[in-house]
Amino acid sequence: MTPANLTNPLTTDGDACYRALQARDARFDGCFFTGVTSTGIYCRSVCAVKTPKRENCRFFSHPAQAESAGFRPCLRCRPELAPHALVWSMQDATSILAHQAARMLDEPEAWGNASDRAQPVVSALAARLGVSDRHLRRIFEKHFSVSPLQYLQTRRLLTAKQLLADTQLPVAQIALVSGFASVRRFNTVFVERYGLNPSQLRRSGAAVERMQGMAIQLGYRPPYDITVMGSFLAQRQVNAIESIATTADGMCASRTFSIKIGQITHAGWLRAEFVPERHHVRLHVSDSLHGVLPMVIHRVRAWLDLDADPQAIHRVLHTRFPHSEGLRVPGTLDGFELAVRAVLGQQITVAAARTLAQRLVDAFSEPISTPIPELTRLFPSAAVLAHLSGDALGQLGIVKQRQNAILALARAVADGQLHLHGGAQVRNTIEALKALPGIGDWTAQYIAMRALRWPDAFPAGDVALHKALGVHDAPNVRLATLAAEAASQSWKPWRSYAVLRAWAELSAKANTIKKIAIHA
Repeated sequence: MTPANLTNPLTTDGDACYRALQARDARFDGCFFTGVTSTGIYCRSVCAVKTPKRENCRFFSHPAQAESAGFRPCLRCRPELAPHALVWSMQDATSILAHQAARMLDEPEAWGNASDRAQPVVSALAARLGVSDRHLRRIFEKHFSVSPLQYLQTRRLLTAKQLLADTQLPVAQIALVSGFASVRRFNTVFVERYGLNPSQLRRSGAAVERMQGMAIQLGYRPPYDITVMGSFLAQRQVNAIESIATTADGMCASRTFSIKIGQITHAGWLRAEFVPERHHVRLHVSDSLHGVLPMVIHRVRAWLDLDADPQAIHRVLHTRFPHSEGLRVPGTLDGFELAVRAVLGQQITVAAARTLAQRLVDAFSEPISTPIPELTRLFPSAAVLAHLSGDALGQLGIVKQRQNAILALARAVADGQLHLHGGAQVRNTIEALKALPGIGDWTAQYIAMRALRWPDAFPAGDVALHKALGVHDAPNVRLATLAAEAASQSWKPWRSYAVLRAWAELSAKANTIKKIAIHA
């Protein structure tokens, strides 16, 4: 069953949702939530409880809508574990603005430490978007049926609920890292919304959850091609900062990681292990990162593209790419690191770019102690690279043009002039990147695709993309680029996924030719 509009949370069809609920269809996990009027509880589409009667069901596109209507989250299926669902609409300016606002609210780096009073958050968000508070509230409520503050508060409460159930962090610490201004405010809102004290929820947690300690569950929608994701990351693995282990049916990715909040840097390690039979990732995080745990969770979801909606994407791309439904766009844990590695990869092979990145890490990274033998270093920070000379980079074999690009990029990030995460304004950031020396459209689009998590990024000048799309025989690169751009128009707003499918298609052809040559 593939209801045509289930992937659009703004136009949910109740009968289609009920059929998905009856089937407990994991493909639609997080695309809608079911409020049961007889219990006052709302659930995911995969909840294992007995299916309620149709007349007792109300369907919502987001937990904030369900909670605004008076429903409490189910303690069994745990709505906070569901992958997020956010439709990317290119229909009109107000729709784009509303979804950009939601992206910013979802980015803990930008909003995780903001006060939970309405005026500062909404005013700051409106200022970043260049609109008035009133206009922002109006378009947000039009597209999401809740206010920006209701949306944000639900995100914070569900984050806190997940940490209460999955970790042994003190309640006071959970309140603060979830974004509440005080423990008193957190306790008050939690009781008002959920009818439970936070400590009561923790005591009622299942034994298996308590035994997991700091193992946190992160859900995703099938299908997910774990093998291709593992291969993509493994081909680009830089030793000492990451380790990618793949098996026949899964993948375990380990990383060192740091987040700077104000003047404080939180550094540590994490390990993400796929559990395909349950459609989730089990995340282990070092104690040193517990103070920024919501940000870590958010970035891991972006890194592994756990919030993608394969049904919505495949509906647009299946005509040209019929056999790639499970492909995801790999993100990054650190936008600056991804940008540096993108610059290093300009006009050279993946293997050559990996070699340069390895030299950079070996020369300028800081050591870190972890329980994972393969992880011993942190990727050099923007502050460290900003103070280097071109000669220091040149000694690693990095050519002058890329030296200048890396130094300019590092200085812009270190000075706070450039932000490379999912909450950044995409168009402005792309233009700011292209204004830096040595960074052209290909690099900016690649950074937008992986660091800014923009689903419609399209590096139209990519030579491999030209070959995959069959436009490489054009008289010159400019005409090939125009042909690729023209071909991509029907793939909006999922052109980033089209790029990954085209690359995978090209790689599969190359492997087939290699096998034929071996057996010839």
